[in-house]
Amino acid sequence: MTLKTRLEVLTKEDFNRVHETSLKILRETGVVFHSEEVLKIFQKHGAKVENKTVYIPRELVDQALAAAPSTFRMKSRNEKHSVTVGEGFLIQPNVGPVYIQDLDRGRREATLEDYANIQKLCQASDVIHLVGTIPVDPSDIKVAEKHLYMMYEVLKNTDKPIIGFCGNTQQAREQLDMVEIAIGKEGYLQNNHCAAVLVNPLSPLGYAPDTLETMIEYAKRNQVILLAPCLMSGVSAPITPLGTALLQNTEILAGLVLVQLINPGTPVVYATASTAAYMKTASFGAGAPEAMLINTANLQMGLDYYNLPTRTMCGITHSKMLDYQAGYETMQSLLMGMLSGAHMAVQCLGVLDAIMATSYEKFVIDEELISRVMRVSKGIDTSEISLAVDIIQEVGHDGNYLTHMSTFEQFRNLWTPRISDWESYGDWQQAGSEDILIRGNRKFKEILRNAPSSLIDKELDKELQAFVSKFKSSI
Repeated sequence: MTLKTRLEVLTKEDFNRVHETSLKILRETGVVFHSEEVLKIFQKHGAKVENKTVYIPRELVDQALAAAPSTFRMKSRNEKHSVTVGEGFLIQPNVGPVYIQDLDRGRREATLEDYANIQKLCQASDVIHLVGTIPVDPSDIKVAEKHLYMMYEVLKNTDKPIIGFCGNTQQAREQLDMVEIAIGKEGYLQNNHCAAVLVNPLSPLGYAPDTLETMIEYAKRNQVILLAPCLMSGVSAPITPLGTALLQNTEILAGLVLVQLINPGTPVVYATASTAAYMKTASFGAGAPEAMLINTANLQMGLDYYNLPTRTMCGITHSKMLDYQAGYETMQSLLMGMLSGAHMAVQCLGVLDAIMATSYEKFVIDEELISRVMRVSKGIDTSEISLAVDIIQEVGHDGNYLTHMSTFEQFRNLWTPRISDWESYGDWQQAGSEDILIRGNRKFKEILRNAPSSLIDKELDKELQAFVSKFKSSI
C-alpha cells in the first residue's frame, strides 16, 4: 500500500488562481527568448513577438498541455534498468557541484576521475535509477570538451537511462549522437526516449541562448526535457512562497509550449528547483523549510492540475561537513519531496555546502536516507491478513512472537540499515567505535574497488573514443 495522503499546500481553488494568473503573465508580460530561431517558431504559430519578448496566448498553452504525455518510458541499454517516468520515486545524480570531498583528501576541485567514480557509484546502487548529468564538474577538462568526455564516461561505466548536459547546438547534438552510437541503432532515438536534459530558465521570465539550443536539439530528437526554474524568493522571485511558485509555474509553462511547438508529444518533466534566499547575503538558502513549501505548491500544480511527470530538488543542505545539520536539512527536504508526490528527485546524493560540493561518504549515506523515505512511501499493508487477529489470539497471554512462524516468514521484509549502526554500545565499541563517516569512507571505496573497468566492449570503446577525438579536434 502506498501512503494515502500527500503533503499539500494549495487548495483546488488555488490551482485555478495560479494557472489563470500564469496565463495572464504569459499573455500580458511575456517571456524573453534569446534565440532568433525560437522567435520565428512562436511567430509561425501565431504568438505576438516584440524584439525578443514573446506574448504567449492561452490557446498555445492549452495545446501544449494536451500534447505532453503524462507518463513515458525511458529506455536504457540494459532493458532491466529502463524506467517509467510519471510513476514511483526515481532518483537521479546531483547537478552542479564544483568540489568533491572525502575523509582522506578533504575538499578539492573535482576531476574527470571523480566524475567517473560517481557514475560507477550510481551504476552499483539499487536506489539510483538514472545516471549522467553533472554530479561534479571536472576541473581538468577544457570547458568546450567536457560534454564529450563526460558522456564517454557515462556510456563506459553505466547502462542506466541517461541525463545529458545543457550546451550549444553542436554540444547537444554530439551528446545524442554518442548515445545512439552506444545503442548501436541509427535513428533509434527518434522513437525511443533514451536521454533527458535539465534546462533552467534565465529567471525571471527569460530563456538563455544555450538553453534554447539544447531544448531545440533534444526536442527534435524526441528526447526528454526537464524544465526546472531555479528561483530564489526575494532575489530572482517575489519574497512570498506563493509568488515564487507562480513565477516558477509561468516559466515552466513557457518552456513547455516551446517544446511542444518544436515536436508535439516530446516528454517534458515539470521540475522544481526553487528556494527561499538567505537574505543576510542575498544568496541560495539550501536549508530553508520554505524551499519545499514552494516546490510542493508547484508539484501539486504539475501532478493534480496539469497531469505531468514531476521532479523536484530535495535532499540539499547548507552544511559544509557531515554533521547533525547535514543530516536534518537533507532529510527535511528529501522527506518533503517524497511526501509531495514528486516522480523524480535530484540533489540528494552527497551534496554539501548549498550544492557546491559532493561528498563521497555522504553519497553512500544518502542512499540509506533514500531507502528510508522509499520505505515510508509504501505505507503499511491494511489487509485482513496483516491485521493478524488470528496470530494475536493464538499467541495469547503467555506466548511470544519471536518464534512464531509468521515472524520467520516475514521478518526479512522489515527495513534494515545499510550503513547506520544499530548494534549495542558494547558491540559497537568492540568493533572499533567507528562513526558513520568512517563507515561511509570504507563503503564507497569498496564499491569503486569492485566496479567493472568498463561496461562496453572494445569495439564500441574504440568507436566512442574516435568520436570524441574527431569532435575534440574540431573545437
